[in-house]
Amino acid sequence: MRTTAPSRARRLQPHGRTVALLPAHDEADTIASAIRGLREQTAPPDWIIVVPDNCSDETETIARSEGVDVFVTEGNVDKKAGALNQVLERLLPELADHDVILVQDADSRLDPPFVEEGLRRLADPRYGAVGGVFRGDDRRGFVAYLQRNEYARYARDVARLRGRCLVVTGTAALFRVATLRRISEARRSGELPAGDGRGGVYDTTVLTEDNEISFAIMHLGYRILSPSACTLVTETMPTWRALWAQRLRWKRGAVENCMQYGLTRITWRYWGRQALGLLGVLVTALYLATVALALVSSSFQIHPLWLALTAVFVVERVVTVRYRGWRHMVAAATMYELVLDGFLQIVQGKAYADALTRRRRRW
Repeated sequence: MRTTAPSRARRLQPHGRTVALLPAHDEADTIASAIRGLREQTAPPDWIIVVPDNCSDETETIARSEGVDVFVTEGNVDKKAGALNQVLERLLPELADHDVILVQDADSRLDPPFVEEGLRRLADPRYGAVGGVFRGDDRRGFVAYLQRNEYARYARDVARLRGRCLVVTGTAALFRVATLRRISEARRSGELPAGDGRGGVYDTTVLTEDNEISFAIMHLGYRILSPSACTLVTETMPTWRALWAQRLRWKRGAVENCMQYGLTRITWRYWGRQALGLLGVLVTALYLATVALALVSSSFQIHPLWLALTAVFVVERVVTVRYRGWRHMVAAATMYELVLDGFLQIVQGKAYADALTRRRRRW
């Protein structure tokens, strides 16, 4: 008798309960919005747990008033990763392998289809985590405006790659419980970096726990995905100082995660990006030094090659921000975003220097 190959639908893994975890440090201004965003999902979580961590504001009180469960951390000195490890240590034994955990930053709000679309994608056993594509909030100011453009470009890149991504960002991500259990076991066995040394799912020794857990998932043989339908709004940094601190942590953390895992079949792409980033820093420094020298020596000339490269850069700036509308495209042609590009190049250079000299970390 001829048999028919099983359909894709039959190969998908069913999911059980969905549990949302919202680690929060002094998020009184945003926690209620984050909770309501979860309740407005087309597939709302079955259980919402807010995790106040070393809060000095009304985060816990507001969360309780919203009618969700609250797990207050005790003696945590390991920031978000430590807070998540504490709650997961209590929670994972109560859950089934096919249950799903959503980890979401408390300063973000998911769009209604996020959970439903994420669960649909996570049903494919090839994927160990499904993350989101974020856009910036409506904060006023030039710094926030630049970040919204930056995030729009990121969303465009992910959409063009059909959700393939390098990192499941910490803003929001879905994980099967079985995957988190396997990460914990692999940390205990030495298959993955030990982290807190107690089998904690998240590595508390790193600056970018979302980047590291992405590495962990892929080294265990899974893929990661950020579908274009899994969208959310996240907080933008209000000042250059705050943006500096955030991006220095991100960039240094990425460098150190590469050093932590070494050169593997997974990390070679990330090492390549670091090499390109370092090259970009060096080229920018050389370019600025050349221009400065030419101006000082009165030998500055406009070269056709540089004009052509500038034209290409302008077109790229305009096209890649089209998701935000024609007004933003016209503005991008003025190249005002060179301010942010230069700023990020300096941050990148500082991150490389700090990582290589093992400068003391500051969160």
